[in-house]
Amino acid sequence: MLEDFLKTAIKLKTIPRQGWINKLGLKDPESVADHCYSMAVMAMIFSDLKKLDTEKIIKMTLLHDLAEAITGDLTPDDATKLKKEKMENHTMKKILANLPKSLKTEYEKLWMEYQQSNTKEAMLLHQIDKLEMALQAKSYKKMGYTKKQLGPFFDSAKKEISDPELKKILKKTSL
Repeated sequence: MLEDFLKTAIKLKTIPRQGWINKLGLKDPESVADHCYSMAVMAMIFSDLKKLDTEKIIKMTLLHDLAEAITGDLTPDDATKLKKEKMENHTMKKILANLPKSLKTEYEKLWMEYQQSNTKEAMLLHQIDKLEMALQAKSYKKMGYTKKQLGPFFDSAKKEISDPELKKILKKTSL
């Protein structure tokens, strides 16, 4: 039923970003929904600038962490990449199961495209995910967290971001 899907999406507002809790000890970090919103704005801007399929990338952004409404925000310390992927794929099938067939098919396709990172939109979105994390880390720096505490988040972003425009922003953002 549509209501179940909508309730799941709304639940993302209550799921904290676990990495901030684990690494910084934050008591009230951003939610997964906060993160997704910021990413959607970034995806819209960069997709438009690059003349990509903006509707597609925004939908992909809104779906990319939806499974976390059920699984929670798993970090690399919680599960291997493969285990997390399997768990999220299984969860997404359940979440999308009650949607009308046309939407279910479209969203499953977008989900898998993001997971496989085999299109320009998906590859860009993975990099935007890292840039958004770095921008959020910068805002936590203003709250008094140190370079040492935040360094791993920036290091992760530096490793994953290859797009020249995103790299430029990351460089300006870095500690």
